[in-house]
Amino acid sequence: MSRVDDRRDGRGSSGPSQRSGADPTAGLLQLLLASKLGKGGGGLVLILAIFLMFAFCSQTQEPTAQVPLDSSFNAPAGSQGVGASLAQKCTEDAADGVFENTDCLLVKAFNETDEVWSGYFASTGQRFREPQLTFFDGQTRTGCGPANTSVGPFYCPADERIYFDLGFSRDLERLGVQGQYAMVYIMAHEYGHHLQNISGIERQVRKVQANNRRNANNYSVAMELQADCFAGVWGRLANDEGNVVITPEEFTQATNAAAAVGDDRIQQGAGMRVNPDTFTHGSAKQRTYWYTRGYNQGTPQACDTFKELGLPL
Repeated sequence: MSRVDDRRDGRGSSGPSQRSGADPTAGLLQLLLASKLGKGGGGLVLILAIFLMFAFCSQTQEPTAQVPLDSSFNAPAGSQGVGASLAQKCTEDAADGVFENTDCLLVKAFNETDEVWSGYFASTGQRFREPQLTFFDGQTRTGCGPANTSVGPFYCPADERIYFDLGFSRDLERLGVQGQYAMVYIMAHEYGHHLQNISGIERQVRKVQANNRRNANNYSVAMELQADCFAGVWGRLANDEGNVVITPEEFTQATNAAAAVGDDRIQQGAGMRVNPDTFTHGSAKQRTYWYTRGYNQGTPQACDTFKELGLPL
């Protein structure tokens, strides 16, 4: 049973919040990037910075309206408020198997990733904790500090939530990425960060980065590529277990999305010189390669990006 938190009615999303341990320059960084790149460009580049910028933050999360949704979008009896409204909409949207609403598609993808990864962890004798999914519009509070639309989808390890402002789908379209499965790939990628968190990888990486600033970006690249690989593994496992049927066209939608958010593509699109030393998520070629590798091999053991890149943990 997954838990989905819909804050798009404004609850939990108004005004800035105080956070402890946060980087006080984060807001300035957003402002400078948005100013340099122009309207519409800053948000995409900020996807590169957001995981590092948020990973060290902690904050007490305010309670918000939540409702559990199962994998067939059946709303629990007696549900009220925002969550119930989303559940009802998604139940109706899923009736014909074609999702007209992006939020409902993402809820379905979120529930399917829950099912596949919880089953995998159980089969290997590992403990598993489900993350939560939060939709927001404009700005919101997170366990990693305040966030707004410009950051794109992200995972916060402090509160174990995946955050989505659905405006990101329009950003992908502006990059020429088409098809619903592109957003499913983004969901699976962010879920991959949750796997890194609960398995201790994220904590190991942050410790190494704190002691090795020179290689901090390289470790961030390895983290992101591993999340891409985990997304591919999920696609293969879900397909093989019959949870979803991934067509060749949908596979291409995922790889196109992975390439579109490569550091080199984003720098080129912003009119900047491509500089691998500043990469934090990996090139288009790397991201496509690791997603494909995960899908082809279908096991997390194929996703040791740190070893492949010569980065010891």
